Amino acid sequence: MLDNQPRGTIVIEDLEIGMTRSLSKEVTDRDIELFAEVSTDRNPVHLDDDYARDTIFEGRIAHGMLTAGLVSAVIGEQLPGHGTVYLGQSLKFLAPVRPGDRVTAEVEVVAIDHSRRRVTLDTRCLVDGKPVLKGEALVLAPSAKFD
Repeated sequence: MLDNQPRGTIVIEDLEIGMTRSLSKEVTDRDIELFAEVSTDRNPVHLDDDYARDTIFEGRIAHGMLTAGLVSAVIGEQLPGHGTVYLGQSLKFLAPVRPGDRVTAEVEVVAIDHSRRRVTLDTRCLVDGKPVLKGEALVLAPSAKFD
């Protein structure tokens, strides 16, 4: 289950530097299994307890891109929201996410290019208040002028 802030689209004309949105979700075994199926990434560090125990992680971890997908959800559903087009995303994975971890994905507007409808967003994911992922997204924001 996701704990979301209100959904909807914020058009570029209404965006402001410093605006933030977030969502929180517990990453479950089922999430990891479904992501493995959809992505075809069946690395045993995600799926096999015995294998994962003998890795540097000392246990199973979620796919990094599953965690990053929560950032995409905030961008596509909340900030800016429906109609947003991803142009680019940098990611740095800082710590593993494990089954049962509650991940909070946060997005913050850091720059707006109104003439090109481009918005730069600081992106991050946290578990227990500690960063597990950080990055920056560039998106094409929806506009009231093009509805």
